Amino acid sequence: MATTPAPPAAPPKPTWDPGQPEGPFPWLRPTIRIRLTLLYGGMFLIAGILLLSIIYLLAAQALREGNALMYEIVGGQNVKVTSPTCPVVSINQSYDEFNSAMKACALEQRRHALDDLLSRSLMALLGLSIIAFAFGYAMAGRVLSPLGKITRTARRVVGSDLTRRIELDGPDDELKELADTFDEMLDRLERAFTAQQRFVANASHELRTPLAINRTLLEVHLSDPAAPVELQQLGKTLLATNERSEQLVEGLLLLARSENQIVERKPVDLAEVASRAVDQVRGEAEAKGVEIRGERAPAVVQGNGVLLERIALNLVQNAVRYNVPEDGWVEVVTEAQHDQAVLLVSNTGPVVPAYEVDNLFEPFRRLRTERTGSDKGVGLGLSIARSVARAHGGRIQAMPREGGGLVMRVTLPL
Repeated sequence: MATTPAPPAAPPKPTWDPGQPEGPFPWLRPTIRIRLTLLYGGMFLIAGILLLSIIYLLAAQALREGNALMYEIVGGQNVKVTSPTCPVVSINQSYDEFNSAMKACALEQRRHALDDLLSRSLMALLGLSIIAFAFGYAMAGRVLSPLGKITRTARRVVGSDLTRRIELDGPDDELKELADTFDEMLDRLERAFTAQQRFVANASHELRTPLAINRTLLEVHLSDPAAPVELQQLGKTLLATNERSEQLVEGLLLLARSENQIVERKPVDLAEVASRAVDQVRGEAEAKGVEIRGERAPAVVQGNGVLLERIALNLVQNAVRYNVPEDGWVEVVTEAQHDQAVLLVSNTGPVVPAYEVDNLFEPFRRLRTERTGSDKGVGLGLSIARSVARAHGGRIQAMPREGGGLVMRVTLPL
């Protein structure tokens, strides 16, 4: 008897639960506020102790120099009293002159000691400031390093790599709470995206099968020459409706797939992709009297060739279908500039208000009266183009052209 497989294990819960009450002594928890308070308070205390010690040593040296003998008696025929900081005093001077010279020498010696103390204190303060800034920069980088790890993981997740986790180690502080909550959110997102991809695959398969059967039955019915004309016309109408439904299913499937980041990338020449798209639409353009022109310079990007060709095909098809009845043209240009590959598709056509340009990229949105029931498409072309461009790390912009029509600009990193 076959045993049923065990259900998948639930992802590990974060160590911090917002619903859990705090402990009896929440102020003992090593939060970032407490750690920063202790860190910068300790740094201030250490810097103060060092500064006081240096000032004490400098003051002691200044006092020692200040207590030195102001004068030195030099013997000889003429006895003189000399000093390194004061003028020469002769023994033959009067008492008043001698006392005045001694007082001036004492003041000069005190001023010299204070100036020396001030200059050395400033040098010590400058050295301590440099050390404090360097130490503070290093400690701030150490404290903020978990935020850098969270940011790097978030950037990888932006590329739809939902398997990444932060798994931050360290004290149970606010950053640990943030990282654990972010990991839990990624677990839920990964499960949601996996379920969505599975649903899209199953739904597309379930929808493709009956549509393919309907198409086969209608084609067999239309191949019968004995069928009445009314049934032939009804069969053609149903076949066109069935084909439109198949296009809608394919477009929805491609739109869902292109929302993810492209994992396998290969060199793709944007000029070659655009030329293939032009070749596929050339017959329709000639039937409508639309001229396709433009120079396509090589621009090699890293990506999926099928999806990139879908961008060019959708843009060129829209440019041909939404054009003027007579003397219309479509210009398709590719070029490489400023480390980017650029695809430009311009066309003549109806005047597009600037406030309606952004609505064109929404699924099933068309200009004004052509929102539903149009035979020009299913309304997913520009939505698919935008999703594919984003999946390749690029962007697509639409700008109204003066005189009518649009200028579609797709930029992709080289």
